[in-house]
Amino acid sequence: MAHRFEIRQNKAGEYVAYFCYNSETIFWTEGYSSKASAKNAIDSILKNGPGAPVEDKT
Repeated sequence: MAHRFEIRQNKAGEYVAYFCYNSETIFWTEGYSSKASAKNAIDSILKNGPGAPVEDKT
């Protein structure tokens, strides 16, 4: 599957969750002090994201 989440550490040592398509990063979360928090962010996106409305603010 081309879509995936990745957890990486930034230069500050924080854990960041990235959503990627092939080799391109689509979005990322804020930095978290623990890997478990980054995993919780991914779980929240998977749980709440599919039903989220799209708002066009143009």
